[in-house]
Amino acid sequence: MPSLMMQSGSRAMQTKATSLPRSAVAKTVRSRRSLTVQAADKTVVVGLAADSGCGKSTFMRRMTNIFGGTPKPPAGGNPDSNTLISDMTTVICLDDFHSLDRTGRSREKVTALDPKAQNFKLMYEQVAALKRGEAVDKPIYNHVTGLLDPPERIEAPKILVVEGLHPFYDPEVAKLLDFKIYLDISDEIKFAWKIQRDMAERGHSMDSIKKSIESRKPDFDAYVDPQKKDADMIIQVLPTQLVPDDEGKYLRVRLIQKENSKYYNPTYLFDEGSTISWIPCGRKLTCSFPGIKMFYGPDTYFGQEVSVLEMDGQFDKLEELIYVESHLSNTSAKFYGEITQQMLKNSTFPGSTNGTGLFQTIVGLKVREAYERIVRDEKITA
Repeated sequence: MPSLMMQSGSRAMQTKATSLPRSAVAKTVRSRRSLTVQAADKTVVVGLAADSGCGKSTFMRRMTNIFGGTPKPPAGGNPDSNTLISDMTTVICLDDFHSLDRTGRSREKVTALDPKAQNFKLMYEQVAALKRGEAVDKPIYNHVTGLLDPPERIEAPKILVVEGLHPFYDPEVAKLLDFKIYLDISDEIKFAWKIQRDMAERGHSMDSIKKSIESRKPDFDAYVDPQKKDADMIIQVLPTQLVPDDEGKYLRVRLIQKENSKYYNPTYLFDEGSTISWIPCGRKLTCSFPGIKMFYGPDTYFGQEVSVLEMDGQFDKLEELIYVESHLSNTSAKFYGEITQQMLKNSTFPGSTNGTGLFQTIVGLKVREAYERIVRDEKITA
């Protein structure tokens, strides 16, 4: 039987959870088609902040898939462009607003995380222009050569996503953002991921990896990490508490949701406002060792009221995720099973068997909800 402990005030109760048969679940999920929101004459700007190698690209793919289309670079443009365009969304990388190329940063002895290496004035001007519906000639930072390439023409989309190291750092740029997201990867997990990537795939030594991380950390702590306090939603990735794990194989992922947002309602587990710890039934959700534990409850984050939804561990069969989805409320899904459908559609993406994929999908649905609210309010006031 599933284990569920709910605490509301001083009372605690033991509750049994229920689910649909697996055959019914699979039929429900497969029979529904993705819903695409209708476009409107309004550019909504979303900011996504995170350190390098923290899953921004995967999150972008999950989110843009919700809005429809396959993200692609501008047609006929620079093959090294960082921009991705799909049906309703355009994603621009804020590295394109570097004021110093790789040689210049080396000469000035600054990292790419240092605000001195960014052109915030141009960033503001171009994001503001796109928000007004105007096209811009945006520069391109070439990650292959380390040089600043000739600019590319970018038309105003319905949804503009600006992702990178500093989307909330400059106050003027931050004012342009309608919705802010921060991916907060703990040092332990970041180190484990970098070892896996750089040692296994790129042949780097352990010593060189440690030096690379340590050289970036002061600027990350000073200029990037403080932005998370201003985010509307934060996905925090931590080491598991289920078993000892130095390799980052199992993850404890927390979705931190600001209360009293005018653009979305926080997702909750079972009972809004209660404090809940839940171990799903092993007969309804197939999980290898060490299993799964869910948590939900109110908290504070940098002095602000938040709701926290947490998942520790991973599941084996994505189609069974609907068992968990059926116990979540305020997910911003358009229909029962949409979260599971999105996860199945993106099953090859990293994090698809743990809380990173689940919460990235929920945040993507919240962005859709925010977009629809903003467009609705714009029509009312027009």
